[in-house]
Amino acid sequence: MAAMKSVFAATALALTAPFALAQPGAPIDDSQQVVLIADSLFEHEEDNTVIAEGNVEASYQGRILKADRIVYNRNTNKVRATGNVIILDDDGTERFADEVEVSSNLSDGYAVGFSVRMPNGGQAVANSAIRQEGGINALDQVIYTSCELCDENDTPTWALRARRAVLDEEDQMISYRDAVLEVAGIPVFYLPYFAHPDPGSDRRSGLLFPDLGISSKVGAFYQQPYYWAISDHQELTIAPAIYAKVNPLLELDYSKRFWSGRLNVNTSVTNEYEFDGDGEPVEGSEESVRSHIFADGLFALNSTWDWGFGLERASDDLYLRRYDLDGEAEQRGLYTGRPRRLLSQLFLVGQSEDFYSETAVLSVQGLRASDDNDTIPLVAPVALTERSFDLGAYGRTTVAASVASLTRDVGDDSQRVSVGADWSQRSVLPGGFLLEPFADVRADYYALDEEVAGEPDVTRGLGSAGVRLSYPLIRRGEQVDILLEPIAMGAWGVSGANDHPIPIEDSEFFEVDTSTLFASNGAAGYDLYEGDGRAALGIRAQARWRNGVTLSTEAGRRWRSETDPAFESYTNLQGTSSDWVANTKIDLGRALTVQANMRLDEETWDINRIDAKVETNIWRFRGSAQYFQLADTLRPDGEGEEGALMRGSFRLSDNFSVSYSQQRDIQGGFNTARVVGLSYYDDCSVFSIGYERRDSRDRDLGPSESITFRFTLRTLGAFGSSELD
Repeated sequence: MAAMKSVFAATALALTAPFALAQPGAPIDDSQQVVLIADSLFEHEEDNTVIAEGNVEASYQGRILKADRIVYNRNTNKVRATGNVIILDDDGTERFADEVEVSSNLSDGYAVGFSVRMPNGGQAVANSAIRQEGGINALDQVIYTSCELCDENDTPTWALRARRAVLDEEDQMISYRDAVLEVAGIPVFYLPYFAHPDPGSDRRSGLLFPDLGISSKVGAFYQQPYYWAISDHQELTIAPAIYAKVNPLLELDYSKRFWSGRLNVNTSVTNEYEFDGDGEPVEGSEESVRSHIFADGLFALNSTWDWGFGLERASDDLYLRRYDLDGEAEQRGLYTGRPRRLLSQLFLVGQSEDFYSETAVLSVQGLRASDDNDTIPLVAPVALTERSFDLGAYGRTTVAASVASLTRDVGDDSQRVSVGADWSQRSVLPGGFLLEPFADVRADYYALDEEVAGEPDVTRGLGSAGVRLSYPLIRRGEQVDILLEPIAMGAWGVSGANDHPIPIEDSEFFEVDTSTLFASNGAAGYDLYEGDGRAALGIRAQARWRNGVTLSTEAGRRWRSETDPAFESYTNLQGTSSDWVANTKIDLGRALTVQANMRLDEETWDINRIDAKVETNIWRFRGSAQYFQLADTLRPDGEGEEGALMRGSFRLSDNFSVSYSQQRDIQGGFNTARVVGLSYYDDCSVFSIGYERRDSRDRDLGPSESITFRFTLRTLGAFGSSELD
């Protein structure tokens, strides 16, 4: 009902303008000119009226009025249009009525047999519509829907029927009395009073559609959000939730825009025991206040510098999973936390064309069963500043400085300062060879815990130099173009780079794959460094057909002159040669896309790691499948991983579809999650119902199952659970 508020104003302007502007002595504004077309136009002097009849069409400021007959009474200053009245607005709104009468001052008016069709797809029909002073518009016996009706006898998928509807133009709210929501013509919900903002209005405060369902953990639940538009720049959603098995919970979402940035806060609080997968209190648990908070902000200091923060905290390890609260994996700031690790950060970042700097303080809360938060370090601060210099024909160099300080309640502390520079220059040799010499130098200073490391501090100097050489080849054909690029890298660096008792903090988890195969230093972070001699050899290839099909692959291997016991097997830098690494992608368009990253044993060619994904969208089926496998020797804990994730949906008809998803831990022999859903959708609504079961166990939380549904009405909103999105 977005445009319903302007029906009377539009009608009055379209009807009164042709006559009111033409009164003697009135100044004529070219921008207010009206074009009036009619089969006949005449004036009754006795009753002082002007009448236009027969295919009447009046155009005024982009608005068009059509009617069989228009009568303008100069004595009463009222205009009446009768017979197939149609008003077309420049925004696409269409209004229809059997009869319309409006006063010239727009203070009151009425329409009989009124209906409106809005650009957003909404349609409303009423026996009559009356506009009163103060911008109050009342409709009697109104029906509203956004479903497309091809025939007057069609039954819409859904409709909101009310005895009376009132649109307050000042408050921009539409309220209904004795409202009934009908689905396929069948009454489903009755509301003695229902109100919502005009869909074409600004943000308005009011109740949002609720979230509800049933779960084995919390039982049946109902969450009713209330949206509060505090100002043009800030808003708050208050969402209390009640559960059949556990105590209520209150969730809040707050956001505010400043002239220099933004602020977002999501938090919840309850007073409850720790409960298991069946909603029963855990033995030994006490009823207490439990909560979480996710917040982030980003603010500009000037065109170069920004500062911001991210805050993630929960009162206990399983709080988020007990209540299925979302937001754990979202990025809030410069850094992203790992799964089941909440990361809080405060940062300052600056960036220009050839300069970058970041400084941050990081704090992590571990949510895993094996986590001991006393041993997880506080990083205060970690900083990086680098500046690049274009040397023209002599290449490009970057100078960088880095600082990191780690402190723990239990365990060793360390502080590091690093200063270094790197240089590279790329040139094309005769015959088409690409040559890229490079070099880097770095000095590190570590302040250590002498009781743990045996030394109070360590100083080391690092450096290496090398060259990359590639020979890109291309063969163009009538049907396919083939690109082939052999690549080689060789470098030499300082020896004994990892002989010092330096704690491995920022280089704990990394692996050489195709993305770092030809890097000068295969190790990630600062604590580990790949010294001595190393070389890499590989090839990149791509075939591109004229019909859009592409096949691309990259494969290779890395060698070292000396072994370094600092590199574990999972890094792919152990020993003197790495495993074979490869990345392959086949793209057939929507029909099929296949991508795989692999690591093959250097001797047996067994698969040590694979991450493969298949996607398809063909005929009525759309789906994807992922498979990953990691050998025992590539895990720091010595336990391999193997799992799969499948998603798919099949369109049974133009309106019905079924969906299925399954995430399976093959190594553990159980399904992490399974979801089966059935959906109905048309031009104005979506109905979905799904069943979900999780077989994974995390301490007190065991297997769980739930039934969720979603009911979306176009132009009104969504009703039900968001888990089916």
